[in-house]
Amino acid sequence: MAADTSNAVRDLVIYSIFVRNHTEEGTFRAVIPDLPRIRSLGTDVVWLMPIHPIGEACRKGTLGSPYAIRDYRAVNPEYGTLDDMRALVDAIHANGMRCIIDVVYNHTSPDSVLLSRHPEYFYHKPDGSTGNRVGDWSDIVDLDYSNHDLWDYQIQTLCQWAQIVDGFRCDVASFVPVDFWIHARREVQRVHPGCLWLAETVHRSFGAACRAAGMYCARDTEAFEAFDAEYSYDVQEAFDRYLEGKIPLSCYLDLLDFQESVYPQNYDKLRFLENHDLPRIAPRVGGTRALENFTAMLYFLKGTTLVYAGQEVASEHRPSLFDRDPINWEGGHDLSPLMARMSAVKRKALDADDAFFSSADDEANVAVLRRESHGVRKVGAFCLGGEGATVDVPLPDGAYENLVDGVTVRVSDSRLVLDGSPVVVRAEVEPERV
Repeated sequence: MAADTSNAVRDLVIYSIFVRNHTEEGTFRAVIPDLPRIRSLGTDVVWLMPIHPIGEACRKGTLGSPYAIRDYRAVNPEYGTLDDMRALVDAIHANGMRCIIDVVYNHTSPDSVLLSRHPEYFYHKPDGSTGNRVGDWSDIVDLDYSNHDLWDYQIQTLCQWAQIVDGFRCDVASFVPVDFWIHARREVQRVHPGCLWLAETVHRSFGAACRAAGMYCARDTEAFEAFDAEYSYDVQEAFDRYLEGKIPLSCYLDLLDFQESVYPQNYDKLRFLENHDLPRIAPRVGGTRALENFTAMLYFLKGTTLVYAGQEVASEHRPSLFDRDPINWEGGHDLSPLMARMSAVKRKALDADDAFFSSADDEANVAVLRRESHGVRKVGAFCLGGEGATVDVPLPDGAYENLVDGVTVRVSDSRLVLDGSPVVVRAEVEPERV
């Protein structure tokens, strides 16, 4: 873990915005009126997906992927001017939130400013042409970090943006040398102390395949040397298999317990149900009640929470990365009140340094999670099938306030009767003897 990372990063809620599709206008300034609503969800950090000009060569779709960047040091004119972008950041700050931007440092568009000026900074195939190492990423060309002049250029760019924003979400960070990120973090610290660093690490199978093909791909334990938080893609494939009915819930939860044992004491995993690279969660689970339980569990998990714009209205449509495809804010079930309550629970009732334990009633499809520190036990019971059940819980018998909705629940003979709603309770306990 980065030596100066605080456990408090786990308390954060990040809200991800794709400027092009967040509003009908698709501009920086059009986002500003929505910021009070975003803040009311309990959001601490707004993450702006790439804000830079998009390449025209080899474009996918009509407008191209925001991850095929033409110029790291400019803003996409479709979104507005640099002054417009600054106005958005100022408004984010005025609403009590921080702002991070996407850093896409593994590759650029094939017609990027950097390639035209410094072809020596790029990966070249045996025939001398530029290219990329991942076949279906046909709209980009890879950079080559064996050239340390590239390091200087990239770090200078980061330092420029760090004078405006509060941190960086680093795209496929695993493909860029960890030593670069460590050096970049040190230099940015001089410009903006306390910048937040979030790494998009990769799925386990993808990372293994890349390493087998001879590519550099840092493991999650290595990436933690430079970053405050990183994606939970190390367990995503198990989560997907659980949703598809291929493995029981307990198999997925066992991997969360494994994370507790393998990563540094102050590790932080970004917890999400969806993001711009994944399907929307609403159509993947069994109805509104199940979705509420998955959402409540998301906030109970140990780690920074991510909300992808549209998730709060249970949107089922995954916006295109390559075309104008505005979010339908008149979508499904409104999860905003639940998200706001769970943000408060996360911040006030849970502790950043909690130990984490999990168990599952596979037959009932209920997750029973426990967080504990300083003689206070927090237990969450989540009916992921949306149906009631009676489950064993690690709590003394008695009456408890459900912190999710304020209703009293009772534990009898270490059993809790669930009506299908998510439950989170706190209890003072004697530390267990081991």
